Amino acid sequence: MSYVRLTHACCAVLTGGLLLVGCSGGGGDGDGKRGPSSGTSPAASATTTATPTAAPSPYPTALGFDPDPARAPRTRSDAVALARTVLSGGPGSWGPGYVERKPYLSPEGYWPVLSEDCSWETGTPPASVLHSVTAYMELPAEGGKGTVRVSATVTVHRTEDAADWEMAETLEEVLRCPGQTLRDGERISGLMSLGNAYGVGGNRTADDTVNERGTYLKDGVPGEHYYGWSQSRLGQVTVAVSAKGAPGHTESDLATAMAQASVAMLTRAETALEAEQ
Repeated sequence: MSYVRLTHACCAVLTGGLLLVGCSGGGGDGDGKRGPSSGTSPAASATTTATPTAAPSPYPTALGFDPDPARAPRTRSDAVALARTVLSGGPGSWGPGYVERKPYLSPEGYWPVLSEDCSWETGTPPASVLHSVTAYMELPAEGGKGTVRVSATVTVHRTEDAADWEMAETLEEVLRCPGQTLRDGERISGLMSLGNAYGVGGNRTADDTVNERGTYLKDGVPGEHYYGWSQSRLGQVTVAVSAKGAPGHTESDLATAMAQASVAMLTRAETALEAEQ
């Protein structure tokens, strides 16, 4: 399944301004319609009624993730080990040139919370979370282009239902706060959000995905730039990636980097949790 996951997520596309992970090569995302068969004679057409045959899908119809209960994290130490595995690709998962920021990892117990005034603050992890950690990376300024800052988060929940609730809350946050303050001097506006179960809207990599897109503004940096956030759930684990754009970087390039990083993390999580075939 890991090979299928990587192959079908070979590119990032923007639909309605939102990041979707998938591959459109070979007409795989077409509507499957066919024209009349050139091999049917007029006589045969007059005496028989042909039954339309649907084009076979190049994609699996289900995620195909078969977790091994014995591998499911049950303790904090299990969750820490899994999170380290999922993040083991480091900056290389995003593409050439990305490097670690300092500090690289969030402090123990870090849990961001969106306040009533739509500002992000530090809160306390809910009891349903075994462990959560965020890695911070960047693409340094070079050749007249600004510094792009990205992050990757792994959250290991006690149950699949708890992970599902986190996905639902993520969708609700954008509806409540289409404009948000990240920290002093940094904010995002015009946020749009889209949630897709497996097989819907290009999601071929996870049980569920939530994708956000908006405009990033930073004091001292001219212009408005791309902001993207993508969160996916695989069983009791959620992985999230974000990118804050900068001058000289295209939305397409940043969306592609996010897709690469997300798929790499999901593949490692699947390998660590899946039953041996």
